[in-house]
Amino acid sequence: MNFVVFLPEQMRAESVGCYGHPLIATPNMDRLAAEGTRFDQCYVQYPVCGPSRCSLFTGWYPHVNGHRTLWHSLRPHEPNTLKYLKQAGYDVRWWGKNDLFALDSFADSVTRAETPWAKGAWGPMKRTGPDDPLYDSFLAEPFDGGPWETCDAARVKSAIDFLRSGPDKPFVIYLPLLYAHPPYSAPEPWHSMYDPKDLPQRRPAGVPDKPAFHELIRQTRGLDRLNEQTLDKIAAVYLGMISYSDWLLGEFMKVLSETGHDDDTTVFFASDHGDWAGDYGLVEKWHSALDDTLTRVPMVIRTPGGKAGHVVDTPVELFDISATALELAGIEAQHTHFAQSLVPQLHGAVGDADRCAFAEGGYDTHERHCFEDPIKFGWTPEDLYYQKALLQQTHPDSVARSVMVRDATHKLIYRTTGQSELYDMQQDPRELCNIYDKPEAADVRQRLERRLLDFYLHTSDVTPFDEDPRDIPSEGIGQA
Repeated sequence: MNFVVFLPEQMRAESVGCYGHPLIATPNMDRLAAEGTRFDQCYVQYPVCGPSRCSLFTGWYPHVNGHRTLWHSLRPHEPNTLKYLKQAGYDVRWWGKNDLFALDSFADSVTRAETPWAKGAWGPMKRTGPDDPLYDSFLAEPFDGGPWETCDAARVKSAIDFLRSGPDKPFVIYLPLLYAHPPYSAPEPWHSMYDPKDLPQRRPAGVPDKPAFHELIRQTRGLDRLNEQTLDKIAAVYLGMISYSDWLLGEFMKVLSETGHDDDTTVFFASDHGDWAGDYGLVEKWHSALDDTLTRVPMVIRTPGGKAGHVVDTPVELFDISATALELAGIEAQHTHFAQSLVPQLHGAVGDADRCAFAEGGYDTHERHCFEDPIKFGWTPEDLYYQKALLQQTHPDSVARSVMVRDATHKLIYRTTGQSELYDMQQDPRELCNIYDKPEAADVRQRLERRLLDFYLHTSDVTPFDEDPRDIPSEGIGQA
């Protein structure tokens, strides 16, 4: 069994065709779902790339071993799925960005890793100066080049060349791509593929009982000065970026088939987290925001002999990819993890209706070494992330610790500071009516709070599989 992990960045589930978007064209993602299993309620474990990827490849929640920041990656002594596969004889090939491993961790886990850059990733930003409302909007011009000239295309092309070279060992292809991460920009015709006037209505800004950081972000980054037409354009270009990623997936899948690997390769298609893309008047994401726009992502798995067109509509978690790959490879993990294998679902089993999905975010105020810091990184107001980092420094409560639990019907987001949230996801899937403080929701809130307590008790730490001796050797230790 070979494995492909096709991982576009910052792609939310609701913006993909097979997940119900009424406008977007994603024929290759849709085809993959028709040939495999689509998980309708897949949730990431953190709304930012680094911690999410660390969870994905370990089966650990971010709090288990301190992987809650962009600066604390997997280190050589820590387990991960790629390491297990390489140790089992797999040729592990990686083309794309990192945000997963400390540099010393690559040797044991990856045969070869490359980050082709080609002509670039995005077009120039639409910003003339700090007084321009577009200055921190992430809206950009179209990419100035053809579809095969982006960084993502160069990475997919490298994977295609590897397939055509005739690999002589079982292989893992890991493609952590850049799109649909902002700036909002794509090659033509994708950049202008969607007319903003045709898009579904966005979630409005100023929704009552949302956390205070919604308005802080809008004010700090000048997003409150954007008109509705600009926010619609951001949403339209974001869809174009997803359709471009779909095209790249299609080009890769054609070669996978042409080289005869359809019948011996499991394909995992997913994303590390989502993007606001204009919803709530916001762009990008935030460390302690756990909206579905950020935490619910597409996950489609196609495996040889699996059931075609199967849909699992109960909650699962992104890091289930790890346990699923290990079972398909016949490898038993040698560390405690919390991921669940989805192999039964790939062959037609229903999901676990009692399962909850969990996600975390944010930091405690004493963890200042975790915060983004514009001074430490030498950023100036001209840098894209300057205002975002400055807001964390001046308003540390805006990135307070948060945790989410999602069951089959409701979703609770608890924060140590600021507004907590509770939503009836059947009646209010767009999360516009926070019922956290409503007396009629008290029983639901108590039920989910109990699930959170159980969650932290069960996952608070992990103990090694090996054991240390308890006795001092008879000859003693050290010098007299």
